[in-house]
Amino acid sequence: MTETTIEATQGSSSHQLLRRDVRFLGNILGEVLIHQGGQQLFNLEEQIREMSKTLRASSDPKLLQEFKKLIRSLSPEDRHNVVRAFAIYFQLVNIAEQNHRIRRKRDYDRSTGEKLQPGSIENIVADLHQKGIPADEMQDMIKAISLELVMTAHPTEATRRVVLDIHQRIAEDVMKLDHPALTNREREQLREKLVSEVLTLWQTDELRDRKPTVLDEVRNGLYYFDETLFDVLPELYQELERCLGKYYPDVEWTIPSFLRFGSWIGGDRDGNPSVTAKVTWETLTLHRQLALKKYEEQLSELMNHLSFSTNIVEVLPELLESIETDKQHIQLKSEDVWRNDKEPYRIKLTYMAEKIANAQSHGKSAKAKYASPDELLEDLRLIDRSLRNHYADYTANIYIRKLIRQVELFGFHLAGLDVRQHSKEHESAMNEILGKMNIASSYASLSEEEKVKLLSGLLTDPRPLMSSYMEYSESTMEVISVYKAIKAAQAEFGPKCITTYLISMTQGASDLLEVMVLGKEVGLYRREADGTVRCTLQPSPLFETIDDLHAAPAIMETIFSIPAYRESISDFNNVQEIMLGYSDSNKDGGVLTANWELRVALKEITKTAKRYDVKLKFFHGRGGALGRGGMPLNRSILAQPPETIGGGIKITEQGEVLSSRYALKGIAYRSLEQATSALILSAYLAKNPQDTDNESEYETIMRSISEQSQSKYQDLIFRDPDFYAFFKEATPLPEVGELNIGSRPSKRKGSDRFEDLRAIPWVFAWTQSRYLLPAWYAAGSGLQKFYQGNPDNLRSLQTMYQNWSFFSSTIDNLQMALGKADMLIAQEYSQMANNTEAGQRIFEQIRSEYELTSQLILQITGQKEILDNQTVIQESIKLRNPYVDPLSFLQVQLLSELRSLDKSSEEGAKLLREVLLTINGIAAGLRNTG
Repeated sequence: MTETTIEATQGSSSHQLLRRDVRFLGNILGEVLIHQGGQQLFNLEEQIREMSKTLRASSDPKLLQEFKKLIRSLSPEDRHNVVRAFAIYFQLVNIAEQNHRIRRKRDYDRSTGEKLQPGSIENIVADLHQKGIPADEMQDMIKAISLELVMTAHPTEATRRVVLDIHQRIAEDVMKLDHPALTNREREQLREKLVSEVLTLWQTDELRDRKPTVLDEVRNGLYYFDETLFDVLPELYQELERCLGKYYPDVEWTIPSFLRFGSWIGGDRDGNPSVTAKVTWETLTLHRQLALKKYEEQLSELMNHLSFSTNIVEVLPELLESIETDKQHIQLKSEDVWRNDKEPYRIKLTYMAEKIANAQSHGKSAKAKYASPDELLEDLRLIDRSLRNHYADYTANIYIRKLIRQVELFGFHLAGLDVRQHSKEHESAMNEILGKMNIASSYASLSEEEKVKLLSGLLTDPRPLMSSYMEYSESTMEVISVYKAIKAAQAEFGPKCITTYLISMTQGASDLLEVMVLGKEVGLYRREADGTVRCTLQPSPLFETIDDLHAAPAIMETIFSIPAYRESISDFNNVQEIMLGYSDSNKDGGVLTANWELRVALKEITKTAKRYDVKLKFFHGRGGALGRGGMPLNRSILAQPPETIGGGIKITEQGEVLSSRYALKGIAYRSLEQATSALILSAYLAKNPQDTDNESEYETIMRSISEQSQSKYQDLIFRDPDFYAFFKEATPLPEVGELNIGSRPSKRKGSDRFEDLRAIPWVFAWTQSRYLLPAWYAAGSGLQKFYQGNPDNLRSLQTMYQNWSFFSSTIDNLQMALGKADMLIAQEYSQMANNTEAGQRIFEQIRSEYELTSQLILQITGQKEILDNQTVIQESIKLRNPYVDPLSFLQVQLLSELRSLDKSSEEGAKLLREVLLTINGIAAGLRNTG
C-alpha cells in the first residue's frame, strides 16, 4: 500500500500522528508486497484499490463491469496475494487506531487539571463532587456497584494467537515512534524491525489447520489475564482511590472489589459435547496454575524493593515471629535461603514464595503451604502493617497494596467459572432418576405445576434419589458427574471457583428446581439439623426467546414463592442472578422488538423480585456484533434502566471483543475505566432518578412499534418459504462452519433447521455479506406503522428521540447498523441464490426496508445523512469501504466457483481456503465478526 492510502485518515490536526502511523505502516506493507511478489503484485493491488475508490465515488455501471472483469481475470496466485494484501492492511490500520486511542488517553492525562477526558474515573468523581454529592453518599454508591465481565468461547474470534502476538509487537514498536529522544539511528532500527514484523505477518498463516480444542480456548482466554488484566485491574482501583482522595481528602476510603472477570470457557457445555466434567476440572487447574505463577512472579519482584535492614529500621515483632514459624515448618532448598538475616522482608518473601509453590501439593503439611488466598492475604497485610510501622508508606502503597488487591480479585481460582447446560438435559436425567426410584413413571410428561410440586417436595426431603446399585444411562451419568465435579472443585480450588449454574432455554420454574435437586444429591444444597439451608451453587435462568422473556416474570414469581428455594438465596447475599439473551431474542423477533422486550422483562422481573425482597443481578448475554446486542462496554451499562442494577451487572465479553479490548494494556485500561465511570453514574442515577416526562406515553407508542416490527420481521424470516434457502446461498453461511474458530458446533443438535442455527453464525454470515440484516431489519416498518405520514406522529418520535434515552440509544444503534450495511455489495451476494426469482424478490424486500428505515431515521433525527451525529464513525466507514469492497467482490467470485465444485477435491479445498482468507479480511476491515 502506498502513501495515498492515508486519505482514509485525513481530518483534523489532532489525527496527524494517526495519519503518520498509517502512512508508515502502509508504506512498509508496500515494500513487503514488492519484496515478496514483485512490482507486478504491488501494481495490481494499487489498480484494484484505485478502481474500488473510483466506484465508491461514482457508481459507474461501466466501471463496475470492468472491475468485476478484472476480479474474474486474476490468476489463483494473484487472487490469493491480493486478498492477503488487503486483509493485512486492515490489520495494520486497526493497530494504528488502537495505538491512537492510547495516545489520546495519555494526552488527556498530561493536561489533567485543564481538561478531563470524558468517561474517565476522575471525570465522573469530579462531576459528582461538583454536584454536591457528599462523601458518605459517594461511599454508599461505591459499595453498591458491581460488575463481572465474563469471557466466552463463542466462535467469533477469527484471529490466531500467533497473529495476535505479532500485532502486539508491532503496536509496541509503533508506539515507540512517539518517543521524542529517538535518534535517527534508533528510528531507522525501529523501521527495520517493523519491516521484519510485517514480513513475518505476511509469511504467517492466518488460518488454523484444525478447530481449537476446549483447552486451547481456555489457554487463549488466560492469555488476557496473563498479559494485561492481572496488572490493569489493580491499577484501575488505585486510580479510583487517588481520585476519591483528591476530591474528598478528609475521608478514609474503602474500595470493595466491585469489578471482576469470570469465564464460560471450559464450563459452557450447552451444545458442546467436548466440555465434559474432566475438561471443567482441567480448566480450573489451568486457572489456578496461572494465578499462583503470577503471585510467585510478584513476590520475586518484591524482593528487589524490600531490602529494608533491621540495622536501620524496626519491623513489627509479629513479622519476626512469623518468620520463625515458617522456619520450623518449611524446608527451603539451600540456594533459596536468604543470606542476609538483617533483611527480614526478603526472608519472609522467600518463605511465602515456597508456600505458593507448595499450594497445589497434597503431600505438604498445612503450615508449609497456603491452603487458601486468605492465608496469603494475612501475610501480605502483616508486611503492609510492618512497613507502615517504620514509615515506608510509599513502598506499601505502591507494591503491597497492589498485590493485596490482586489476591482479593483473583484468589487462587483466578476467575469464577460459570457452568451452563440446556434445560432439556436436566429434564432427561431427572426423568430417568425418578423413574428408577418409582417416584414418577414419566416425569417429563408431567405438567409444569406437577413438576414444581414434586421437585419442591424432593428439595426438602433429606433422602437421596440415586443409588450406587443402579445403572444409569451415559447421558445421565455425565449430568451427575458435572455436579460431583463442582462439589469437588469447590473443596479443591475454593468455594468461589464455581458458584453459578446457567440454564439455557429456561421455560419454567421446574428448570431451576431440577438443578437444585440434582445439586442436593452431591451436597451443593443441603438442610442442616437446625433447619438452616446451605447452598453453594445457584441456578441462573437464561431467558432467550421473545416468548421466554414474556414468561420470565411469572416464572420468577413462582420460584421466589417456594420457601425451600427462597431460603437458598440467603447464601448469595440475597441476590438472584438472571441471564437475558440478546442473540436469540434478536434472531427470534428482530432487533427493535428484542430491545423493547428485554427492557420490559428487566423492569417486570425487578418488580417481582422486590415483592420478595430479593436483589437481582442481571447477566446480559451481549455479543460483539450489533445484531447480538454489541456496543461499547460503558454504553452497555448505561443502557440499563438504573433501577435494575441494584444487585450488580454481569456482561459477556466475546470473540473479537477480547482482542480489541484486552490485548493491549492501554486499551484494556481505557475500556475498564469507562465501564467504572458508567457504573458510578448508573449508581448515581439509581439514587437520583431522572424522570422522563410522558414516559408511559412513549412506552405505549414503543409497544405498538415493536409489535409491527416483529410481525414484519417474522413474515420474512419464518413465514417466507424461500428465505432460509436464500440465506444459505446468498451469504457465506456454509463456509463459516469450515472456519476453524471455535470448538463448539455452529448448529444445535447438528440439524439443518433454522431454529437450531446458533445466533453467532447467523449474524456472522449477514455481516460478511454486508447486509447486517439482524441489526436493523423491520425497524422501519415498525416506525412507519406509527408515523403513517402524520406530522404530529413524527413530532412524537422526534420528541422521544430527544428526551427518552432508551429510544435515542435504539435509534443510534440502528444508525450504526445502517451505516455499516451496504446494499450495493449485498446485491452481489444475492445473485448467488439458486432460485433467481425468489432471490431477487427477497433482496428487493430487504433493500426496500433498508431505504424505509434510513429515511425514517433521518426524519426522526433531523440529519441529512446516517451517522451525521457520529462523524468520526461515519467517516471511518466511508473511508474503509473502498478497501473492504475488493474483498467482498473476491469473496462472491470465490463462493460462486467453490459451490460448483466438490469441496473435498484438491481444487475445492484450495478455493475454500481462499474464501476463508476473505472472511478473515472482511472481519478485520469491518472490525466486526459475529
